[in-house]
Amino acid sequence: MGSYVRIGEELPVAPAPAPWRQETWAEQVEKAVESGTEYLLSMQAEEGYWHGELEADTTLESDYIYYLHVLDKADPARIAKLANYVRRKQMDDGGWPIYPGGASELNATSKAYFALKLAGDSPDEPHMVKAREAVHRLGGLEHTNSYVRFYLALVGAVGWELVPAIPPELMLLPNWFYFNIYEMSSWTRGIVIPMAILSSVRPEFRLPEHARVDELFKDPTQKTAAFNWSKQLLSWKNLFLAVDRGLKLYEKLPWKPLRQKAIREAKQWMLEHMERTEGLAAIYPSMMNSIFALMALGHGPEDPLTWREIKEFSRFEIEEGDTIRLQPCISPVWDTCIAMVALEEAGLPADHPALVKAADWILTKQVLGKGDWQIKNKDAEPGGWAFEFRNDFYPDVDDTAFVLMALQRVKFLDEKRMEAAMRRGIQWLLSMQNRDGGWGAFDRDNNRKILCNIPFADHNAMIDPSTADVTARVVECLGRFGWPGDHPVIRKAVQFLMKDQSKDGSWFGRWGVNYVYGTSGVLRALETVSLTAQDYCVRAVAWLRQVQKADGSFGESLRSYEVVSTKAQGNSTPSQTAWGLIGLLAGADPDDPAIARAAAYLVKQQNANGSWSEEDFTGTGFPGVFYLKYHLYKNSFPVYALARYRNQASRAQEYCAVKFRPSEFRVRRGLYPARERSAS
Repeated sequence: MGSYVRIGEELPVAPAPAPWRQETWAEQVEKAVESGTEYLLSMQAEEGYWHGELEADTTLESDYIYYLHVLDKADPARIAKLANYVRRKQMDDGGWPIYPGGASELNATSKAYFALKLAGDSPDEPHMVKAREAVHRLGGLEHTNSYVRFYLALVGAVGWELVPAIPPELMLLPNWFYFNIYEMSSWTRGIVIPMAILSSVRPEFRLPEHARVDELFKDPTQKTAAFNWSKQLLSWKNLFLAVDRGLKLYEKLPWKPLRQKAIREAKQWMLEHMERTEGLAAIYPSMMNSIFALMALGHGPEDPLTWREIKEFSRFEIEEGDTIRLQPCISPVWDTCIAMVALEEAGLPADHPALVKAADWILTKQVLGKGDWQIKNKDAEPGGWAFEFRNDFYPDVDDTAFVLMALQRVKFLDEKRMEAAMRRGIQWLLSMQNRDGGWGAFDRDNNRKILCNIPFADHNAMIDPSTADVTARVVECLGRFGWPGDHPVIRKAVQFLMKDQSKDGSWFGRWGVNYVYGTSGVLRALETVSLTAQDYCVRAVAWLRQVQKADGSFGESLRSYEVVSTKAQGNSTPSQTAWGLIGLLAGADPDDPAIARAAAYLVKQQNANGSWSEEDFTGTGFPGVFYLKYHLYKNSFPVYALARYRNQASRAQEYCAVKFRPSEFRVRRGLYPARERSAS
């Protein structure tokens, strides 16, 4: 399509549904939105929520084989199904990637080799020989990250000298100290505190002798290569390596006066954080580590404490045919609020039973108790939402902002209950703004970058600083509730976004892939506060136009996290094309041909049942280390994007959206300060 096609005109390239009548472009868009809406509605659970699979790489299945052996619950049938899944993901070069289409990755390949060896595969089998060669080619076991080596040391497969020191005495450092547990990101905290217990106790989780993996070292004389000094003598890396060596000497001392107190503190913290949740931090590595830590402290697998965690952990399993795969966590609140916003944009009535039921379910999930976020935000009242069914210690900013946008349009019978929940949620969001004007995910001002040089920080997510995508989500939320662009909170956020913008006009996407995600989110946010005419938005729109493919689609590989020159390059996907379209709709001229091309691509790619297909991962866990595929992204975001395209192209619907805009209704009910209400 060389030019924009207005609603009511025919789409020249569109196939005719029947020989006697050419369907208009408007009808095709409407049909796509309607069928996508019906498909989304069909996926709603009886309780009112949506929940799509959250897929990751084979490190989860590899670790689970290891985990079942440690628990002495390695049922041969289950192990065989897990091993089947791992084997089928092996690449032709012998390695395993961390996302579809990616290159073989050292840590994933090392874990897969070890797991298959535990599952009974002989090192002499062709696929194991190829795997071993791949490990050597990628640098050898000596260059794996600290978590791989930690798990191997835990079962005696390698020595503890290959593992960074994680002393439980960390628990005794006061919160005002420059480095304490609350300067680590929330997910790192949940992973590392059980590891500190294990690092100290060093339990006898012995596996069969054949499970050793000495053959994976490329150069056995360089086993501690991960602890080599930096060539830059005065560097944070060298400082922390020196501290690590000192701590390892401390471990060898016969008397450690604070050790038992530190272990008790770590255990108490862990037990407290297992309450009001589905497992420690409700994420895979924290839960597995907590089970191991409980066992190390004498709570066997049948102990009620440990058994509860084991039961919660088992819910991550998905058995299908002759395979078992694992989810890293579950995302019902996130999936639900995105689906709700898409359906609302698609035109579902505010009192539609599906929306009312979803809203009722969502309201029950608001976190009203204490959490780790209060360590740096002592005066705020709770009111956020978490990602999972229950994870009360860790509500997050992104979920809370999206939930509030989803609830805003619902006509709920108990209006006072809805108002109170939204008021609490907005106040909590405001309290979480960082000093730099942005928002992080789980904590406030969690941004001490030097801590990323700690030897056990090689998962690339040691801190939780402000990010453009989360900041944009909050700005969009506030804008939809009527907050003006000149409000101090918004101004401060926009200043952060301007500083964070790339020179080419794009924004980095921390939690979605990647620059397409970040740029789209910022443009949509700034549209809600009427700032898209600004130069920084004009440059962002120009960048989106530049990276759009000739067929109208957008696609970006996860490789862009490591090789910036590959940004916005990759396979076309429905979710990323939807993000690109959302960004264009927010900032481009309505007549821009790029808009119609993106919409046409989504219409053309839709399946007969109203769904879209997507193989690539477009979600992010730890950039460069761990990635995700949200199975509902490919359906929710295209419905939302096409509905926005349809709505913006229709003057009548645009008039209705203004006349009955929910944000105006909420404004009158005082969900932002009086001074700004009068100004609007």
